[in-house]
Amino acid sequence: MPFVRGVWMRSASVGVMAVSLVALAACSSGPRLFGGGSARTTSAASAPAIGVNGYLWRATLDTLAFMPLASADPYGGVIITEWYVNPEKPDERFKCTVYILDARLRADGLNVAVFKQNRDRAGGWIDAPSALQTETDIENAILTRARQLRLSNIRG
Repeated sequence: MPFVRGVWMRSASVGVMAVSLVALAACSSGPRLFGGGSARTTSAASAPAIGVNGYLWRATLDTLAFMPLASADPYGGVIITEWYVNPEKPDERFKCTVYILDARLRADGLNVAVFKQNRDRAGGWIDAPSALQTETDIENAILTRARQLRLSNIRG
């Protein structure tokens, strides 16, 4: 009879597990298992919020407005530009990636990566190191613009 007892024990443990999961689902603050939602749920409460600092986001877009935009993800906080060629120096081009890392307006909540390429003799582009000061200058310009936006919002 050990085989029959094993089947009965497995059935009982599956039943206990199912009842526990239903009870646990009833305690959660998410959607109800059997359709019993809260009457106070609004569409604004279910809309996702941007997870980055709005001033840094807007300042980054303003600062890099001269470069064509490849992608901008406000939920992940990533802004990527296309290659930009300065008309005064047609043999080099730049691309920026900005990571907004925090929802607070802080200097360490921002990371800028600058990529540079030079044109070779055959007309193709080869990677070249960019000056570290370029990344720092762009970060400082973004932070300065973010502070200006914040102060203009406070003053009204």
